[in-house]
Amino acid sequence: MTAVKTAIGLMSGTSMDGIDIALLETDGETIVKRGPSHGLSYDRSFRERLKSALVMAGPIRQRLERPGDLARIERDLTLLHAVAVHDFLHAHGLKASDVDVIGFHGQTVLHRPDAGLTVQIGDAPLLAAETGIDVVGDMRAADMVAGGQGAPLIPVYHQALAANLPGDLEGPVVFVNIGGISNLTFVGEDGQLSAFDSGPGNMLIDQWIEAHGGGSFDAGGAVAAGGSVVPRLAARYLDHAFFAGNHRRSLDRGDFLPPVKGEVSLEDGARTLAHVTGAAILRCATHLPARPKTYIVSGGGRLNPVIMDEFSALAAESGARVVSSDAMGLDGGAMEAEAWAYLAVRSLRGLPLTFPGTTGVREPVRGGILNPRP
Repeated sequence: MTAVKTAIGLMSGTSMDGIDIALLETDGETIVKRGPSHGLSYDRSFRERLKSALVMAGPIRQRLERPGDLARIERDLTLLHAVAVHDFLHAHGLKASDVDVIGFHGQTVLHRPDAGLTVQIGDAPLLAAETGIDVVGDMRAADMVAGGQGAPLIPVYHQALAANLPGDLEGPVVFVNIGGISNLTFVGEDGQLSAFDSGPGNMLIDQWIEAHGGGSFDAGGAVAAGGSVVPRLAARYLDHAFFAGNHRRSLDRGDFLPPVKGEVSLEDGARTLAHVTGAAILRCATHLPARPKTYIVSGGGRLNPVIMDEFSALAAESGARVVSSDAMGLDGGAMEAEAWAYLAVRSLRGLPLTFPGTTGVREPVRGGILNPRP
C-alpha cells in the first residue's frame, strides 16, 4: 500500500491578489483527505511590484533570466510564501516535521505556450530552507519541453475529486475554475480527461475596477449589478481569435485587455465583462467530448453573483446547470492550492502531471523538481 503523505499547496494566481494555502493528505491518486486552508492577501505596494514584474519579464527568452529588479521581487515573493507557511502551521498547531512536502506554484510572469516558454518566479530552494520542508516546484516546464501548453495542471486533481461527488449528480460534469483566467475540466464516466483555458475570468473585471479607483475587484458583484450588457463590447471579446477554430491553447495575462476607460460606464463595463466570462466558458465547452450537464465552479469568480447569474442563465439554454463547488462540499477558494499539494505528491511518486487531453502534450508527462530541505 502506498503511503499517504501530508502536503501543503501554495498558489498565487493571475489575479495577483495573494497566496492561497491548503493542507492535503493524499497518495497522489485516489486518496484525498482535505485539511484546513487559508489565504494571505498582498498589500497594494507588493501587488504593484508584481505588476511591474510582468513588464520586466517581457524580454525574457530563456526561462531562468531575471532582468531588472525581477530577482529581488522573486526573493521577496518567496519570503512572503515562507511567512505564510509559518503562520499557517502556527494557526493549526502543526510543526514543519508534520508536513512531507510543499507544492509551490510561484507567480507566473510570462506564459508563451506557442514559443514553449513559461516563467514562474519563486525560489524553491530558498523556500525549502526558510520552512524546513521539502519543496516541489517548477511543475509546468517539463510539459512544455515535451510539446504541451504547460496549462492547465489541475485536471488530474479534478479527476480525483470527481470520484467522490454525489452519485445522483447529472453528468457529464465539468469543473470550472474562474480565477484571473478561467479553465475547465471535463471528467468522463470512464475517467477521460479533457481540459483547457476558456478565456478571461476575473482578470478583466479586476483591471476595470482598479482603473476607476474602485479597489482591486468588484466585491460581491456590486458594480456589475448596476449595469447592463453592452452587446458591441461583448462581441469584441467573444470574436477574439482565441475562440476560433478547434485548437485549444493556454492563455497569458496579456492575451485579453480591459476596455478603454471612458468607452462605457463603469457599471456597464463590469456587467459586460461578467457576461463575457460566462459566455466564453460555454463557447469553449463546445470543444468538449460531450455536452456537459453540470458545471461545478471554483475560484474567486464563484463569489461574484453577477458572473454566476450570467453563466447560469446562458448554461440553462443548453439544458445544463451551474453550481458552486461549495455546494458540493468542496472548498472553491482553496481548490487550486489543494491541487498543488496533490501534484507535489504525484511528482514525488513519479506519476504524470499532464496528459494529451489536458495540455496537448504528446504522452503523459511527469514534472516538478524536488528541492530538499537543508
